[in-house]
Amino acid sequence: MSNKLYIGGIPYRTTEEALRAAFAECGTVASVAIITDRMTGRSRGFGFVEMSSEAEAQAAIDRWNDKEFEGRTLSVSMARPQEKRAPRDNGGYGNRGGYGGGY
Repeated sequence: MSNKLYIGGIPYRTTEEALRAAFAECGTVASVAIITDRMTGRSRGFGFVEMSSEAEAQAAIDRWNDKEFEGRTLSVSMARPQEKRAPRDNGGYGNRGGYGGGY
């Protein structure tokens, strides 16, 4: 089992500091990451919190799953291991950066 939690339903205005403070109610928070859109930099509404022990991770699930946080209902569960992805195709343009490519 892992100490890393998946957090869904995070309000878009929530900061990593606010999420850390909320989960600190359940124990020591090792890390917090709110996932953002690469293009806009805005929150995508989900993230990950790593607790220092499995017991604290379970306590955080019990405390926050299906509970309201800053106006939205959170979905909290153990994070699944990240799956390997196939390399991006880049649409057949190689690494030229799209149109033109500088050749």
